[in-house]
This record gives sequence, structure tokens and C-alpha cells, in this order.
Amino acid sequence: MEENLMKNIPIMQPYFDDEEAKEVADALLSGWVAQGPRVAAFEQAVADYEGSRYAIAVTSCTTALHLCMVALGLGAGQDVIVPSYTFVATANAAAYTGARPILVEVEPRTYNIDPAWTADFILRNYTEKDGSWFCRQTGNRLSCIVPVNLFGLCADIPAINALADRFQLKVVEDSACALGAAIGDTREGGFGNPSALSFHPRKSITTGEGGMVLTNDASFAEKVRKLRSHAASLSEVQRHQNKGYLLPDYDEIGFNYRMTDIQGAVGLAQMRKIDFIASRRKALAARYDRLLPEAVSFLKIPYVPENYTHVYQTYACMVDLAVLGLGTIEEGNQFRNELMDRLEQNGIATRQGTHAVHTLGYYRRTYGYQPMDLPHAYACDRLSIALPLYVAMTDEDQDYVIEKLVNLSEGIL
Repeated sequence: MEENLMKNIPIMQPYFDDEEAKEVADALLSGWVAQGPRVAAFEQAVADYEGSRYAIAVTSCTTALHLCMVALGLGAGQDVIVPSYTFVATANAAAYTGARPILVEVEPRTYNIDPAWTADFILRNYTEKDGSWFCRQTGNRLSCIVPVNLFGLCADIPAINALADRFQLKVVEDSACALGAAIGDTREGGFGNPSALSFHPRKSITTGEGGMVLTNDASFAEKVRKLRSHAASLSEVQRHQNKGYLLPDYDEIGFNYRMTDIQGAVGLAQMRKIDFIASRRKALAARYDRLLPEAVSFLKIPYVPENYTHVYQTYACMVDLAVLGLGTIEEGNQFRNELMDRLEQNGIATRQGTHAVHTLGYYRRTYGYQPMDLPHAYACDRLSIALPLYVAMTDEDQDYVIEKLVNLSEGIL
């Protein structure tokens, strides 16, 4: 009988209605399905929403980060600071340029980069010369820092900007999860740095795959716009308006990172309902916040600093070792994994929040990281659990998740 009552609760479900299908059909009928007018309209809609002057749509947040780093001149012989607790793409994007990703610690309450720890790390490992900072071990110049606005909560960007000024660093914000996130009245991407968004299906709005660079710098925007299309001297629109039968010149290496107009059409429809999507996700998160502490005290709910706007791309909790009476991260990890397995068997999808990049095979082998080199990032990797949250989720669905968290946690220890 119980089996028949089992629900199927996904971790995330995109929110679509008839508008997406209509926009895609119109794009197909227009005959212009590669990057074109719908991508341009989608770019403008996102820029207006975030308060940025320029938006450049690309194939993913990973390629958005890569283009930002190429446009900033990053490459071999340079170091790029990246918080370890992030999806591997953040560090990979730096590695694509030939630069060396330098993985640093995070604050366990926010999951975001720890500015004070990072400043101490720089002072311990780098030496200043002629206004730049060089690694004592490799001689590499420290050039850039990439704060990640993880799970929909901004990192302490003012502190990061101050750190960047102190050590003469460029800043690129990884805002894959953070469309609409803000500190005070300033949304991500509005702190003077280029930022990179994602439109993957697990994000608040989606184009299937897709990403975008936001910036207020006209020359930087033009550089990124050129690089995304093989570094052609003319855009597709410009070429078609002026002797389209002739190919443009290519005077530098570029990339094919263009978004299609089919994706742009989906994005346009999604942006028309962004306020509803955001408000619904925040309401669901607030309900979790209210019900979880009493029902399952062994989970720490997401922390939101005062004056920050969290958009809850992921509702990430942490297993509380003290409440469970556990002494080690590994014991907590065993508890979490068993709980997640039991939830899966009962139709509830969960995920670890994300991984600690310094624990992943390539980064361990290449740079010799050990798990406890960055203990907070490691703990977040091993103890985090993301609960289902999506627009169509009902109170009954949430109640089912909470009920199963209570019942299925019994007897694990």
C-alpha cells in the first residue's frame, strides 16, 4: 500500500507553459535559427532585469567564464584564485586559458569564498614586486580572482573588490546560480566586475543549455562579443547588412560560443515570467526555513546574511555533526549518503550541494591537494544535501519530503 502512495519528487523541474513552444515555433518559421534577433532580445531582457549595460549570450556559463578570462588576457604564467567549493567548471575555465587555478577556502555558513582566509593565503604564498604579486614557489603572477555566487547567494563582493584592489587583481564573478541575487539594491554583476550566468535546466530560468556575460564596460563587451563568434571582424548581422556574400577577416583566435535563436526564443518566454518564478522559489524556501528546524534539527538550513537577497537556485542544507553526536566529517558523510539513498528509494531526488574541486582526481593529481588542505570546502562537499525545490512543487510535496526526512533518518546511526 505504501508503495502505491510513493511520490516522485525531482530535485528540480523547469517551469514551462505554452509561451516557450510558441516562441520556438515562431523562430523556426522565421528561418533564422542561428544567433540572431531573438538572442539579441533575450540579451536585452536579461541586461534590463539585472541592471547591466551589456549582455552577451553564449553556449554555457563555462564558456562565458572562459571568454571573460580570455578577454582579460589571462594565460600561462598567471594564477587565478577560485574557491574550492564550486562546480568544477569554474576552475576548468581558468585552466583552459593556460593559467593555474589556485583553490581557496570558503565560509561554511554561506558556502562562498572566504575573503579574509584568501588575503592571508596570498600573504603567505606570494611576494609583491613592482605592484604585482608573484608566487614564491612557481614565479607565477597572481592575476585574477573568481568569486562564486553559489546556490543563488552573492559572495561578499565588496570585500572581494577590496581584496582585488589590495593585490591588483582582476575579478570575474561566477554567477551561474545567481540570476537576480543581490546585496542591498545591487544585483550580481552590478559591482563593477564582469559576471557569467547559466541557463542550464537546474537554474531558475533555462534555455536548455546556455550562458551569458554581463558587464558595464563597452570595450570589454565588444571584445567578448567578437571572441564568441570566431573573433570575426564583423558580426553575422553586420555581414548580412553589408555584402553578406563576403567572409569577414579573422585577425585573432576566437571561439564558436554562440547561442541559437531557438534558445533565445525560450529565454525570452522564460524572462517574461522571471518575477513569478523567483517569488515562487523564495516562498518555497521560506516554507522549508519555517518547517525544517523543528522537524529535522540535524540539518542546518541556508544562511542568508543581512541585506542579501538569496534566489535559491539550490536549497542546500548541511548535516550538523554536533546535533547527531558525530565526531568526524566521514561519519557525517556516511549518515548523509545513507539518508540520500533512502530518500531516492522513496521517490525523492536529492544531491550533494556541489563538490570541493581540490578533492577531484585531476586537481589532486596535478597539484597534490589533500582533502584537509581546505577543511571547510571538504566539509561542505561531504555534508551538504540539496533538497527538491521547483515552481510546481506543492505544499503536499514539501510535506512529503519533510516527513520522509524525519522517518528515514531514524535508525541510520
